Amino acid sequence: MVRGKGNRAGKAGVVVLSRGIGDDAGMSEAIETGVPPGPPESASLQPLVKEVARQEIMSRYLRVASRRKSDGSLVTDADLAAQDAMRRHLSALWPEIPLLGEEMTHGTQQRIFSEGLYWCLDPLDGTTNFSNGIPFFGLSLALVREGRVTLGVVYDPVREECFRADRGGGAWLNDRPLRLSGAPLALAECVALVDLKRLSPSLVRRLAGGPPYRSQRSLGAVTLEWCWMAAGRCQLYLHGAQKPWDYAAGHLIFQEAGGVGCLFEALGRECNAPASRLGPQAAIGAPSRGLLRQWQEWLGAEEAD
Repeated sequence: MVRGKGNRAGKAGVVVLSRGIGDDAGMSEAIETGVPPGPPESASLQPLVKEVARQEIMSRYLRVASRRKSDGSLVTDADLAAQDAMRRHLSALWPEIPLLGEEMTHGTQQRIFSEGLYWCLDPLDGTTNFSNGIPFFGLSLALVREGRVTLGVVYDPVREECFRADRGGGAWLNDRPLRLSGAPLALAECVALVDLKRLSPSLVRRLAGGPPYRSQRSLGAVTLEWCWMAAGRCQLYLHGAQKPWDYAAGHLIFQEAGGVGCLFEALGRECNAPASRLGPQAAIGAPSRGLLRQWQEWLGAEEAD
């Protein structure tokens, strides 16, 4: 059982999740609230996000099959169970805020996206990793208000790392402040997170034949990749197509840690505001504006080729 205090000590409601028996997964949850909670904050959401990940995702790890959705991506019972659990719990606490989840129909996503206030959820980012026994996946929750992401919580249940941020309030990892420092001054000193399969063939050839950075990784879970950037574990980021539930929470955490990121409809175009469109966007990032400028200039040479 986990009890998570709300955003104001001694005043906010108490969230209680308890294990039980009776459904197909062998568990059930219940939420009890005392005084109704105030406005959502990342700290008050931590216990809920962590416990849903433990009960609905980790209980199925290495024990669940995957299947393909219409867009070719994978989905498992863990994705669906975690989304349903988060929807129930959040609607009990804040019934006025709808949930936009990755595993909803596109029509439902469009309808909720058009509203001014909504939760943005990836119930299991890194489903391919999860379904193949690769221990790198997480649950991501963000709150979007009038097109701006105002808070984000990302939980890695394998490493028990909880990243969170509130806009203007800094970033945190397991309740310790997360702040980037000592960024490399040159691309050649950096470790880059690069997803090759969504990039143009010519750019892939350039990256393969003469990358400007020291080393490269691709980890397979966008929301955690942004968080690892926020923790300073990698210094450059490039991804060709990610949707709001992929980046909303992680991108905010990265920004609040001091990082600089940019989302585009396509590389080389003007930066878009996060959560400004429902469709996929390309993304780049670096721990400082100077380093991001170097990265953009190198990538920009693609247009001149």
